Amino acid sequence: MIDLRSDTVTLPTEGMRAAMAAAEVGDDVYGEDPTVRRLEERAADLLGAEAALFMPSGTMANQTAIACHTRPGQEVVVEAGSHIYNVELGTMARFSGVQPRVVLGERGVFTAGQVVSAIRPDLYYLAPTGLVCLENTHNAAGGRIWPRAEARAVLAAAHARGIPVHLDGARIFNASATTGIPARELAQGFDSVMFCLSKGLGCPVGSVLCGSRPLISEARRVRKAFGGGMRQAGFLAAAGLYALDHHVDRLAVDHAHARLLADGLATLPGLSVLPPETNIVLFEIETGPDAETLCARLRARGVLASPAGAGTSARGVRMVTHLDISRAGVERTVDRVREELRASGV
Repeated sequence: MIDLRSDTVTLPTEGMRAAMAAAEVGDDVYGEDPTVRRLEERAADLLGAEAALFMPSGTMANQTAIACHTRPGQEVVVEAGSHIYNVELGTMARFSGVQPRVVLGERGVFTAGQVVSAIRPDLYYLAPTGLVCLENTHNAAGGRIWPRAEARAVLAAAHARGIPVHLDGARIFNASATTGIPARELAQGFDSVMFCLSKGLGCPVGSVLCGSRPLISEARRVRKAFGGGMRQAGFLAAAGLYALDHHVDRLAVDHAHARLLADGLATLPGLSVLPPETNIVLFEIETGPDAETLCARLRARGVLASPAGAGTSARGVRMVTHLDISRAGVERTVDRVREELRASGV
């Protein structure tokens, strides 16, 4: 199978497995796991933060940040296609007692002016704005990179009004690989930043939340309340350290494969392909089966892909390149899609 459903499907490399097997561990709930501590120190340094906290998942990291920044009854400004809004099960309402204030961006990117319009005026009968959230890269927008100037403008607008800003940086290292801007510069100015180890970096589990020392101290309490306290987590943290040492620079390979895939798909009849900025390829089926049908038929041909997801067209398909996808796998994928379109009469 050529599995292009997500970059979360990667398997640990032999080097990563060896690092995990050799990890020094302790009880992290007591703060005694030395490998977890090393990962947190390394992550904070890479993102230019005072402190960091190892988390089981990106969703928990995002929701922990929301819980730390807000109080019940507030609103959180989010983009309409964002991961936090669409696929985190309404957790901000369920656990933090806050509601989303949705802004429709241009391919996942909203402007500072839109943020200012979304911030509630100081009237006693309106829910006050407690937080603004950005996503870089933007998953549902096809791995879109937030323009640095626009991110800075949003940060300035929110901070001028005393509102913190959280960055869902699940794939921030993908953004860095494309732009050449270090991750710490992309994270600069945000009050908290989350990044995933279990996506393009190829780890089996884990994300990291970065921020100030007081924020991370509170996040440790919230993580425990959410059920995210882990014991001998150094085995997993060792995978994270290995990934930061060995898998960051190679993200450029995934991006090259995504461009190759997009270029190949663009030659096929009946498809409209969005040029990828990072490792996510989105295309629309203009003529032929809908996305669910095409993905089911591709599975029978040995290729796993996904409908584009929440808030997108029923004819949109998403394919994600990662460290387990080779150039040959990309070329075979284009061939299988071509065969299926022909079989469908396109």
